[in-house]
Amino acid sequence: MEVCKMVFTENSGIVKVWVSLVLNGTYTLDQVPELFNLKEVVTQVVNSMK
Repeated sequence: MEVCKMVFTENSGIVKVWVSLVLNGTYTLDQVPELFNLKEVVTQVVNSMK
């Protein structure tokens, strides 16, 4: 049986939403869910904007 693995990129809608939530202070990077590679990509995008 094959397991489906989701991979998010910086262009994924959910990544863009979480980046904006972190940048406006609604959430911190620690609060981004550990959903597939979501937290990793959001962290990379936020850090690249600093």
